[in-house]
Amino acid sequence: MMSAFDELPAQALPPWRRAVLKVGSNLLAADGGGLTPRFAEALAAFVAASHAEGRQVVLVSSGAVAAGRALLRERSTVGRDIAARQALAALGQTPMIALWQSLTAQSVAQVLLTHDDLRNRRRYLNARATLRGLLALDVLPVVNENDTVAVDELKLGDNDNLAAIVAALVDADLLLIASDVEALYSADPRRDPLARPIARVEAISSEVMAMAGGSGSNVGTGGMRTKLEAATKAAAAGIPTVLFSGRHTATVQALASGRLHGTLICAPGGRMQARKYWLRHAPPATGHIHIDHGAVQALAGGRASLLPGGILGADGEFQRGDLVEIVDAAGRPVARGLSQYAVAEVRRLAGRHSREIETVLGYSHGAEVVHRDDLATLDTGVIP
Repeated sequence: MMSAFDELPAQALPPWRRAVLKVGSNLLAADGGGLTPRFAEALAAFVAASHAEGRQVVLVSSGAVAAGRALLRERSTVGRDIAARQALAALGQTPMIALWQSLTAQSVAQVLLTHDDLRNRRRYLNARATLRGLLALDVLPVVNENDTVAVDELKLGDNDNLAAIVAALVDADLLLIASDVEALYSADPRRDPLARPIARVEAISSEVMAMAGGSGSNVGTGGMRTKLEAATKAAAAGIPTVLFSGRHTATVQALASGRLHGTLICAPGGRMQARKYWLRHAPPATGHIHIDHGAVQALAGGRASLLPGGILGADGEFQRGDLVEIVDAAGRPVARGLSQYAVAEVRRLAGRHSREIETVLGYSHGAEVVHRDDLATLDTGVIP
């Protein structure tokens, strides 16, 4: 079968000054275990060429677990449970960073993030400031999820979606996802000989998502679906996404000249306000605030705060300042926001008038449970 490089005509990359480049495990893992510079060299050259032109790149790199496993390849007792993978991630971070440092003249800085860093507004802004500071110093940030301490990241997370969040975090103009897949195909090319690469996607629809297959190997955690999910998040921030093969040297070299042999996923519309984007896409706390129909209608306008009177109850666990999901009486999500009260306090305030807050609790953090400036509605199809 012809490659995407041959089948797809070259198209121009969107103009960019700052980009996030995500590199998957399949591009870094050696056949016999460990890490290899085989495909990373061309990607590092692209980063260097971009830097020479005054552009900035943030690298989101997988590969730590694969590197750690190789260092202990003779230890047959190393398991595959979460604790073992966390240990391997800790062991493999150093060789993964060393690989990238060996391939670039720029100083390399490691930045490890967890869902808590992205959920907590203060820590989110601290991470933003750190990454921007590194870029201002001409340093190449290498970002990864902090797998060594965060169980959820290894069970559920993937670096495709992390890359999309980082792209919004640093106000990137472009998200580049390099993998062993050449493009988005009309069907799984491993199973359908009639599958053809798609050069351009104007918007991700249910039909486009249906084209996505699963993970191509047991090295990485993501497949085409996670890449499309990441592109959806990036598009919501006004950032287009590029999918391309990091194994094809000519494809990577063409990127340095502003030409793409792969799939361009457009970002229709303008950029969403950064704070609203974060509220919609950062991982929420493990709790919900349940609201009545009147509150659903009020929030639908996008200009109302959530008051105690419209609250039916709360579940899960969250503290004051946490990002929580707001759901209707049927449990359908309608909004997200930063709660000014902890879950136990919200339960006590449910159905009350705002002027009763201090009487009920003995103190008040404000008349609103979620202020409108800290709230973003969700387009879920729920009709008020």
